[in-house]
Amino acid sequence: MKFLSEVVFQLFNKKASIDHFKSIGGGCIHQAGVFSFDGGKYFIKWNNYSSKMFEVEAKGLNLLRKTDSVSIPKVIGSGTVGEVDYLCLECVESRAQCGTFWVDFGTSLAQLHRNTAPKFGLDHDNFIGSLPQANELLDNWTDFFIQERLIPQLKLARDKALIDASLDQTFERLYPKLPKLIPVESPALLHGDLWSGNFLVGDEGQAVIFDPAVYYGHREAELAFTRMFGGFDPLFYQSYHDAFPIDGGFEERVDIFNLYPLLVHVNLFGPSYLSGINQTLSRFT
Repeated sequence: MKFLSEVVFQLFNKKASIDHFKSIGGGCIHQAGVFSFDGGKYFIKWNNYSSKMFEVEAKGLNLLRKTDSVSIPKVIGSGTVGEVDYLCLECVESRAQCGTFWVDFGTSLAQLHRNTAPKFGLDHDNFIGSLPQANELLDNWTDFFIQERLIPQLKLARDKALIDASLDQTFERLYPKLPKLIPVESPALLHGDLWSGNFLVGDEGQAVIFDPAVYYGHREAELAFTRMFGGFDPLFYQSYHDAFPIDGGFEERVDIFNLYPLLVHVNLFGPSYLSGINQTLSRFT
């Protein structure tokens, strides 16, 4: 495969044939596969968007990896071959869960969230799925949540004719209430897109997380995100709370935080996700 040979030359400065390549499901955004070269096994995904998507994903993975708290695939490199962008990572084989998997996962995520910064946001913008994610640095979580998370997604949904002005008006009634609904927290380093499709079980039985949308945010936003599609095992949440307790009333706040990922899903997959948004707004406005 000529494309992979060019990738190998860019990453390893070697001209050699690929020992083995297997295409795997890359989701709705990228193509992906696993290849073997010179005794190593690597994961690669690619597209022809030319959007710097992989460049910022690599930055996010490296930022998470430097914390030495959660297991993150090592970034081999990213680049461009012709008009095709790619990201290459070490290949992590998925294993079966062991008895302490969820406890260890909750503890390691709590350790990640203890990494903090002076402001909410990040020093660069990135992506959530294929959508741009703005990360302007702000002092206050609710300001960040409104200005950098909710408003951009609402604008995109309007531009795509997925919502009308009435939804914006309902959100406007919610915004002044957020400071009283959400407890004050220091910025925490978040994976940003943590659901069951973005982790696997590594060689040592640990959770390995990938496909991040990294930023410094309110850590309850991360925990709420894990609840989007049925949630994780209860042991995960208990061990997280034991390691880094959260304020009471979190169950009431989950749906507020998940307004953002639900808006993202509206913009990616269509208006069927609006029902959950409307239910939450009816509770709090």
